[in-house]
Amino acid sequence: MGIFSHAPKVSTDEKAIDELLLRGVAEVIGKDELKRKLLGGTQLRIKLGIDPTSPDLHIGRAVSLLKLRDFQELGHHIVLIVGDFTAVIGDTSDKDAERPMLEREVIEKNKKTYFDQVGKLLDLSRTELRYNSEWLEPLTYREIGEHADAFSVADFIARDVIRRRLDAGKRVSLREVLYPLMQGYDSVAVKADVEIGGMDQKFNLLAGRTLQEKYKQPPQNIVMSPLIDGLDGTKMSSSKGNVITLNAKAADMYGKVMSMADEQLAAYFELCTRTPMHEVKDILAGHPKEAKMRLAKEIVTLYHSKQAAEKAQENFEKVFSKKEIPEEVTEIKTAGLLRETLIHNGIISSNSEFSRLALANAIRRMESSGEIKITNALAPAPIGTVFRIGKHRFVKIIKN
Repeated sequence: MGIFSHAPKVSTDEKAIDELLLRGVAEVIGKDELKRKLLGGTQLRIKLGIDPTSPDLHIGRAVSLLKLRDFQELGHHIVLIVGDFTAVIGDTSDKDAERPMLEREVIEKNKKTYFDQVGKLLDLSRTELRYNSEWLEPLTYREIGEHADAFSVADFIARDVIRRRLDAGKRVSLREVLYPLMQGYDSVAVKADVEIGGMDQKFNLLAGRTLQEKYKQPPQNIVMSPLIDGLDGTKMSSSKGNVITLNAKAADMYGKVMSMADEQLAAYFELCTRTPMHEVKDILAGHPKEAKMRLAKEIVTLYHSKQAAEKAQENFEKVFSKKEIPEEVTEIKTAGLLRETLIHNGIISSNSEFSRLALANAIRRMESSGEIKITNALAPAPIGTVFRIGKHRFVKIIKN
């Protein structure tokens, strides 16, 4: 599946190229060679693969997507691969335990909106969009054996994450050995000149170089970005809820940025925005709250619009500075008591979550006189009442 038009003239602006190779970059394999290519004006094929392991892309993925956009703005050809076949096997590069195989039905459901989400950052009319099932699924056992012959078991188990698991007596399946072969063969299939990825992907990225040499292709250069922590300062994970999804509403996106620690601002400015770094330095020299508000505004503008960012900021100040109810409130149909209503509408997941939130004084009824804490599991849910759940969620009870 390819969607792209005639490419524009390639820019050889040295300042822009230096910025490309420095901002949000942890390591470049073949840096001098890559810079010569970029300055020479040759249009390069820049590859990124994303596995559809969940339905929503989050801001951690956007670090690589923004780097792709940097290449695209210089006029290079972008190849975005959705790994609908690699997702079946599962990448354990950043996992402390064996990753389960995903069912095809789950993958098909997850991947449906990936290209639309990516379109928030890339010009899809100039992007080659591919699924790697196109070339991985038809491979024969003999061909897979030939790919595997380029690597040794020692190469695989020398990886830090695998060595830790083996030392701890944890299982490492032979299936996991296949993943780097498949990601590497992706580079062969699309004839990648450069591959983008996180530092946790280094072994997989290098596998691309190995297989390209086996197939008499020039080995790709590699641009790796540092990993970014989640909003709570711990490892980013959709299951932990410490992410910002690219499909998040503007107000939710803004509020989540405002919830992060001051120490995270510098990394998020560099990796998750394209605010000029000389401006970032001045912003961070000011008051942390003002810097955080600027970061929130930059991120919302990137995925929505400047107008949406301004409205989200006004909404945030109304709720958290003036203690007012926001303009946009989710309406939910009553199911009797407040606890049952919240569970039935998917606002919370269980009785235990209600108890945990209530114990933390994180469920409040909004009244003209102020906020009233709800701690009783049998609290009613009157029609027309607005409740605040946690810091950022507001719900209004309506008739069933």
